Amino acid sequence: MSNFTVQKRRQKLKRVLEPIQIREQFTAKQIKEICFDVAPAFVTRTIQQLVEDRVVEVYETEGVIKWRDEPSEFVADHWIDRRIHGTQITQSPEQERPRERLLKIGAAQLRTAELIAILVRTGRQGESALQVGERIANRFGNQLGSLPGQGPAELKRLSTAVSEPAYCQIMAGIELGRRVAAATQDASHEKVRITGSAEAIDYCRREFSRLVQDRQQEEFHIVTLDTKHQPIATHQISVGTLDASLVHPREVFRPAIRDAAAAIVIVHNHPSGDPTPSREDRKVMQVLTDAGELIGIKLLDSIIVAANRCISMRECKQDQ
Repeated sequence: MSNFTVQKRRQKLKRVLEPIQIREQFTAKQIKEICFDVAPAFVTRTIQQLVEDRVVEVYETEGVIKWRDEPSEFVADHWIDRRIHGTQITQSPEQERPRERLLKIGAAQLRTAELIAILVRTGRQGESALQVGERIANRFGNQLGSLPGQGPAELKRLSTAVSEPAYCQIMAGIELGRRVAAATQDASHEKVRITGSAEAIDYCRREFSRLVQDRQQEEFHIVTLDTKHQPIATHQISVGTLDASLVHPREVFRPAIRDAAAAIVIVHNHPSGDPTPSREDRKVMQVLTDAGELIGIKLLDSIIVAANRCISMRECKQDQ
């Protein structure tokens, strides 16, 4: 949009807003009569935008329109800027643009809303990407950990600017952050050795914290271990209700053989929050224990992670 076009639209919006701001209530007809030099359709559209932004509201009685708050609290220039540059952060002052701020001061110094805005990339008419970021950040507040569990529809209800690509970018950013954090944490600690249930629980609690946070559906993973019982890698085997048919020994031990593992730990979550082993849990563990003995890869333990706590099925079996 050229500067001339921007200035022309700004003047038209100011022309319509001036008579509105000095009235406690009005009708569209009244404003059209006053703004006789502005197209009636433009006046109607401007009033509709004020209603959409919840600046004013329409009462059923003869189409009377009233301010939701005091007219003096309404800053016309700010509202006009949002309407003109709402989807164009690049036309905002450079020092206020999230990307430029990131390059200047670093990502760690940006507010959550700014980080989300960078991932969303573009807003919609009347709402910039930064405003979308503010809306999402305010919605989750101190419960930001629940953001990864939101589906596309949930975020789209907060703002139609969260399109499918924007949703994918947000979720990819979250997952990348998790992996970087996990890698950083691993690098700052001595190499873990899992020689018993306590170490297995501690490792799985840290490595699979996402399964506790998301708690949407059951997932089954394995941790492959070398001859010193140090973790080699983690592999997702299945997603969905745990069933022996979903975790066939062939599927479980294939990545373990590929990793040349000496032992494995299996881990799955209970979305209900209760880590108590089910009959199917015990059945799966026994089948995999027997299969591991046949091929020479020991099943060291089976860990269940849940919101309340993590438990070792080996320890549960010993307590019985």
